[in-house]
Amino acid sequence: MTTIPLPSPAVAGTGPTDDLDATYRKITWRLIPFLFILWVLAWIDRVNIGFVKLTMLDDLKWSDSIYGLGAGIFFLGYFFFEVPSNLLLQRIGARKTITRITMGWGVVCVLMMFVKTPAMFYFLRFLMGVFEAGFYPGIILYLTYWYPSERRAKAFGMFMSASGVAGVIGGPLAGTVMNSLNGVNGWAGWQWVFLVEGVPSIIAAFVTWFYLTDRPQQAKWLSPAQRQLIEDDLARDRASLGHREESLLASLKDGRLWLLILVFFCVIAANSSLTFFGPSVVKEVGFTDPATIGWIMALSYLFGAIGMVVNGLHSDYSKEARLHCAFAAALGAVGLLCTSLFIQVSPVLALVAQTVAIIGTMSAIPVFWQLPGRFLAGAAAAGGVALINSIANLAGFGAPAMLGFIKTQTGGLAPGLLIVAAVEVCAAILILLFVPRFVAKANGK
Repeated sequence: MTTIPLPSPAVAGTGPTDDLDATYRKITWRLIPFLFILWVLAWIDRVNIGFVKLTMLDDLKWSDSIYGLGAGIFFLGYFFFEVPSNLLLQRIGARKTITRITMGWGVVCVLMMFVKTPAMFYFLRFLMGVFEAGFYPGIILYLTYWYPSERRAKAFGMFMSASGVAGVIGGPLAGTVMNSLNGVNGWAGWQWVFLVEGVPSIIAAFVTWFYLTDRPQQAKWLSPAQRQLIEDDLARDRASLGHREESLLASLKDGRLWLLILVFFCVIAANSSLTFFGPSVVKEVGFTDPATIGWIMALSYLFGAIGMVVNGLHSDYSKEARLHCAFAAALGAVGLLCTSLFIQVSPVLALVAQTVAIIGTMSAIPVFWQLPGRFLAGAAAAGGVALINSIANLAGFGAPAMLGFIKTQTGGLAPGLLIVAAVEVCAAILILLFVPRFVAKANGK
């Protein structure tokens, strides 16, 4: 069975292994917790409409179709602005880029509390996507400046598990705010959610400006010897990967890039469906209190976060990424299939199945991001990662819109979830059938 070979770290010329490990631990403690917090804030501000939907639609007299379109239109902003944002990050650095992004999405989140019409809802959701565009692929690119290939899946997993932790925090927080502040100052509970969850992002933008360091060479919090260790190790990693495409235009002609876009499209279709309609599944099986729904989703996302970290750690340990991604996607598809089958039969089985779907789908994501670096570098990596994420995230537009339409037409989510399950299983099939071919090519075999 063909697997992705990840280069082993060479000790010679990079200093003692213990010193190198200690330096990477220092980098991890400096960067990952802060980036983790930013992604928690971003994720909460992105998906809080999945919870406010529980009362917002009734207050504004909107249908599930309006909600589904608004939830998904966020990703159109992603599509148009992710590549330019990542190319800008490569040019001006992460500190300036992430500060701008964080400030933008925080302000828009607060403005969402004043939504009255579908048109305003669509515009602000699109604007949220515009501002957040570049954050996620930007951090993926940023971490490649600090970690060699064989250490990235763990770093990606720890960072990306923030989306699971955001689910743990965001659900109970939104439910509690909606229940306890409803009517205060004449505002509905869902309006308070946007305000309470948007302000911390605005504050975080100022912290980012003073805290973040663009490159290892600029890290005054590392000693000169530690900076040299990291530079030598990253140089060793680049050499071990051999020739990689650095021209963005040339990479667009490479079928491997478009294969990864298709794979990630299928994964994101499932992830966005679970994100924006997970609370609706919980409501459909019989739970109506927003706080209770929030806690149920929190438990599911806690398991999802654990899955991301464990799958990333095991991928690094085994130096294999292909099967870790494919099997996780397959698990997510099975979970979605079972959710659609049990949603009208057994509330307990439906919620367990949805949790399995969240674990599998989320666990596939950090390992997936090991793949583009096998054959892309420089501007091609900056633009390629953003291109993969932006085009694939169009599934984040289509899937929620599709689910909202089907829910409006049929009154239930089961048929739509079945379609999403079929889409996600395609990701596993594509990886198992085609990924070995481009991996061999990427390594010059």
